[in-house]
Amino acid sequence: MARSTNARRPATLASLAAELGVSRTTVSNAYNRPDQLSPELRRRVLETARRLGYPGPDPVARSLRTRKAGAVGLLLTENLSYAFRDPAAVGFLEGLALACEDAGQGLLLVPASPEREDVAAVHRAGVDGFVVYSVPDDDPHLAAVLERPVPTVVCDQPEIDSVDSVGIDDRAATTALARHLIELGHRRIGVVCMRLGRDRNDDFVPLERQRDAHFHVQRTRLTALADAFATVGVDWATVPVVERFDHTTASGESAAAQVLDRDPEITALICTSDILALGAMTEAGRRGLRVPQDLTVTGFDGIPEAERAGLTTVRQPVLEKGRAAGRLLLDSAEHGRPRRVTLDTELIVGRTSGQPRAAAQIWYGP
Repeated sequence: MARSTNARRPATLASLAAELGVSRTTVSNAYNRPDQLSPELRRRVLETARRLGYPGPDPVARSLRTRKAGAVGLLLTENLSYAFRDPAAVGFLEGLALACEDAGQGLLLVPASPEREDVAAVHRAGVDGFVVYSVPDDDPHLAAVLERPVPTVVCDQPEIDSVDSVGIDDRAATTALARHLIELGHRRIGVVCMRLGRDRNDDFVPLERQRDAHFHVQRTRLTALADAFATVGVDWATVPVVERFDHTTASGESAAAQVLDRDPEITALICTSDILALGAMTEAGRRGLRVPQDLTVTGFDGIPEAERAGLTTVRQPVLEKGRAAGRLLLDSAEHGRPRRVTLDTELIVGRTSGQPRAAAQIWYGP
């Protein structure tokens, strides 16, 4: 369709200033620094802009002039939907958004599929800094972030000596959970853990893979469990540990099935997240095993669904993690060395942990 030769050209900042008889700075202040104008003058500028069809200052041009994008980038090495589906990620995202709101900043999600190595999204992101949320130490997207000349904060993992970080003491939290199970009398245990690397391994995990895991949070939790149970004579090499790449309740169900098929006599199933634990409870019920009378199940995170299920778990402040990461990133003061914020956790003893019962007492349903 041919364009009309009589179509009016869109207004510009200069033409709007000429129409109003004011400087271009005055027009710009009406949008970017309204406190510099009287309410009446700002109202007149905005009304004239609407009448002439002026859309406001070009944010791209403004960012080129100021070298500020006005936004924080969140690197999430998961598919985009994960940020809105996983309860812990949702809590973290809310906390980060609150920090951005307080600072008048936008938030740009930079999702990166864990099974792809295309880092173009990181290079394209128009942000003033990055918050990196729980990635492996060999992730190429992390390397791309660290190449950018902008501040960065890492939440949870990996540990990088030269970068600000926010997290919890995973070893202490997991040790507290292990001691609870040990005091109850559990010695024959199984473990379901989240992914340990960028490669997919939905299977049992040999000791070497546990020791060399690129997700250091999972590595730390497994090591803490091994060390705690070693104090009561449990040989970690005999403990079935099953890994799942996808973090879903369905993954928890299938992983629990693998563990219980390998050793039906285990008395406690330790899961490194609540999502996996909720799936494990479903599998236990399918087999006619009562929780905790026949099988103790524990998780980690303290998500609302776990609280409703009465799950024994470790509660971590996921919302405060996000808020702390945002504040750390947006703190404009110069600091001589990297900062570390370590948040407290709490062991929640729920209805899913109890003393082990003898094999002869296990009830397999009607």
